Amino acid sequence: MRLLRPLLLLFWIVLGTGPLAAQAPLGATIETPDQAIAEDAAQYAKRYGVTIDEAVRRLRAQEESVAVTTALAASFADRLAGIAIQHRPDFRIVVLLTGAEPVPDRTIVAGGMAVPISFHVGALATRAAIDAAMRAHQAELRAGYPIVHGMGLDMRTGELVLLVDRGRAQDYGFDRLRAELATLTGVPVRISPLDGPSVNLAVAGGGRVVGIDPADKRRYACTAGFVVRYESYMGVATAAHCPDQLDYVEPDGARVPLGYAGQWGARYQDVQIGVAPGPLAPLFLADAKRSEARPVTGARSRLATRAGDYVCHRGEGSGYSCAEIDLVDYAPPGDLCAGPCEPVWFAVDGPGCKSGDSGGPVFLGTTAFGIVKGETHGTNGACAGYFYMSTDYLPMGWSLATAPAIEVAPVVAAPTSSAPVAATGAATAGQGL
Repeated sequence: MRLLRPLLLLFWIVLGTGPLAAQAPLGATIETPDQAIAEDAAQYAKRYGVTIDEAVRRLRAQEESVAVTTALAASFADRLAGIAIQHRPDFRIVVLLTGAEPVPDRTIVAGGMAVPISFHVGALATRAAIDAAMRAHQAELRAGYPIVHGMGLDMRTGELVLLVDRGRAQDYGFDRLRAELATLTGVPVRISPLDGPSVNLAVAGGGRVVGIDPADKRRYACTAGFVVRYESYMGVATAAHCPDQLDYVEPDGARVPLGYAGQWGARYQDVQIGVAPGPLAPLFLADAKRSEARPVTGARSRLATRAGDYVCHRGEGSGYSCAEIDLVDYAPPGDLCAGPCEPVWFAVDGPGCKSGDSGGPVFLGTTAFGIVKGETHGTNGACAGYFYMSTDYLPMGWSLATAPAIEVAPVVAAPTSSAPVAATGAATAGQGL
């Protein structure tokens, strides 16, 4: 690992996809949590045809209901097929259970509004059973059915969704394919045709972290994600399939070399840490113009994340966009995780993704959800959806830097072998498009 010399002066504070001065981002303002959720609510209002005020209430209710749905998941663990947020025709929480014994509906107050919770019974398999089926049969699916381009759980229906190549699946026969795969996995299966492959998002375009791939000597760019810390060391998280040695590019073109702490790109991770030569603020840029920075006030865990959760992301290629989480326990296809991927990722509806988005932050308001890994795209090259890694899977010892406590730690050199720097199963730079 390349070491950085200690600095005597306070360095630029680095954040999601742009730099800060000590008080505020250059040319940007720092949003409060209320302002951040209002900005995301404007996107929600357009998508679902509601007022801004209603959108704010719903997004607050979405976040404030997490503790309730987490408790419900524990209470009904032996029957739980899924928990989903419904946005149309009304806003409610839907709990899907196996068995025939009914559970009375209930209502909670969250976000200043009454939120119905509907219990649906009759699911054929629990979430745990579908997760176990994916883990047990992934090798057989990869070997025997190469037309399968990923799989995940639809919490709304309690089905294992298999994403397949449309043309080849039509030739094979959708009904035949579904029946064979249901028999193989032992759980209910739905076939979802795709017009294009799923790939790691290409590390190309006008990004803010740049580096050269030693294999082809070409320069690539990614999007920086959240600020992370390990003891007194601070850095920026991005995708593991970005180049190892990265420079952070400031608006005026000046570059800040980042120390290479390591990359973790196997099985359930796609993350790389670039260590900064000074203290960082727990902020990230969310808007397309890079004019508004947000503090990170917390994170949503993988197991607390539900189908239908409304999330946003920012990438250097596509800018800022928001959409629903479609599949949980998602396993990207092929060898995108330096071999088979474990079913722990999340797939989000399109169309907001593009080359250069790799490593960018996934969030709602000021809550961190994850780091963008790849996309599924159609035959015309348009984004059909993207998938991301939960912040649960940051490298061991590293954690999100959060507000309001912005500590100015002593400036030190980059981590030595005592810090969690060992790379494991790293993917190659430039893999994908």
